[in-house]
Amino acid sequence: MAFRDLHQFVRFLEHKGQLRRISAPVSPILEITEITDRVCKAARGNVALLFEQVEGSSMPVLMNAFGTQERICWALGVDHLDELGQRVAHLLAVDIPHSLTDKLKKLMELSEVARFGPKLVTGAPCQEVVETEHPSLADLPVLQCWPGDGGRYITLPLVFTRDPATGRRNVGTYRLQVYDDQTLGMHWHIHKGGAEHYRHGEAGQQRLEVAIALGGDPVTIYSGSCPLPPLVDEVLFAGWLRRERVEMVKCKTIDLEAPAHAEIILEGYVDPEERRTEGPFGDHTGFYSLEDQYPVFHLTAVTRRRDALYPSIVVGRPPMEDDWMGKATERLFLPIVQMLHPEIVDMSFPFEGVFHNLVVVSIRKAYPGQARKVMYGIWSSGLLMLTKTIIVVDEGVNIHDYSEVVWRVANNIDPRRDVVLVDGPLDALDFASPTSHYGAKMGIDGTRKGPLEGHTRPWPEEVAMTPEIKALVDRRWREYGIRLD
Repeated sequence: MAFRDLHQFVRFLEHKGQLRRISAPVSPILEITEITDRVCKAARGNVALLFEQVEGSSMPVLMNAFGTQERICWALGVDHLDELGQRVAHLLAVDIPHSLTDKLKKLMELSEVARFGPKLVTGAPCQEVVETEHPSLADLPVLQCWPGDGGRYITLPLVFTRDPATGRRNVGTYRLQVYDDQTLGMHWHIHKGGAEHYRHGEAGQQRLEVAIALGGDPVTIYSGSCPLPPLVDEVLFAGWLRRERVEMVKCKTIDLEAPAHAEIILEGYVDPEERRTEGPFGDHTGFYSLEDQYPVFHLTAVTRRRDALYPSIVVGRPPMEDDWMGKATERLFLPIVQMLHPEIVDMSFPFEGVFHNLVVVSIRKAYPGQARKVMYGIWSSGLLMLTKTIIVVDEGVNIHDYSEVVWRVANNIDPRRDVVLVDGPLDALDFASPTSHYGAKMGIDGTRKGPLEGHTRPWPEEVAMTPEIKALVDRRWREYGIRLD
């Protein structure tokens, strides 16, 4: 099922008993964060939250809509997140078609993707109310999430730009600090597509037009967080994923298109010569990211639905809502990583690793040094280049059971032999490196070793009970009704 917009998704969540309406007055300054943080980390009662009376605004605030595996699956139209990877794997099947029938079949599969490209429409819910004379951010219930934040932040936007050099569209999810009613801090990291477009604008000394969409259908909202290759249009990707084209509408004051079913659109531009201090911000690492100089967005128009919802997200120490969005990306991109590195069996980004600090992979090991080959390959693959720590284990290890991973690695490694240290680019949020954006990375080879890797001693077998005794105890268990709970 492809949801048309956030309103339809909210109704679905409420029907499933997965949405709580909060009618009591709440403040967007810290209070909504504290409520949401408790719900995100609750063992029971983790539901989406709709704050209906937010002080200073007439708009309800939607929080934690994607905050469990079940809800992110509903949002993306799948029963299990592994279905995302299966669809990508089918699309990327690279068997060379030999017969005419095979060639036509592959051509049809590729043309199927193209037919989910964006659809331009003239009338749009996101433009039911239009303000171009005196546009203002004042009516938005923008949150200050944490006490040490530099101000209030828009945290779940879709930021649309067009590359001045190539004309290609990029959609990214970048936090936006509210400076005043007409300007925002545009926090795009140097490794991201929006920053690349801005650099091209700087080179030509031209303003970069920007459309900021708040809300839309759930798949399109998710697509902004997805680290797609530069040549893949996020709107086309969202259409293919939801099996229905994303309707787009021309903006009123800039030459860009925005999702027709968004809740709110902020139109404007950034100037290549203007920077302002942005931050600090309580980030998904669980620490405050530091102040720095970033471009400034100038507002030229606000358009919205008459009954607009304001979608937001709180990030901080895991587990939080964004962890489940990252988990979806992990499962989605696994087949792409496997296409580049066929020995990889599975891949996991633990929540505690906040996506860029730690990845665990299992491999089918066939030759000495293969774990290192995989490490170097990951460090040269798109935004995976920012991974600070890589752990490699043998196939058969359940890499989603972190207790098992730690047990295997702690027993299997000789630190001098099995720990790899290299230098390279790091995520902008990495605060432990001596310099910004660049520092050391570590790879840990937790696979079994043999003589060709310098390990001439016997490798011990694991302690395990015989199948016969297991079967015997299983029978006793049933016969005598023995229970451990």
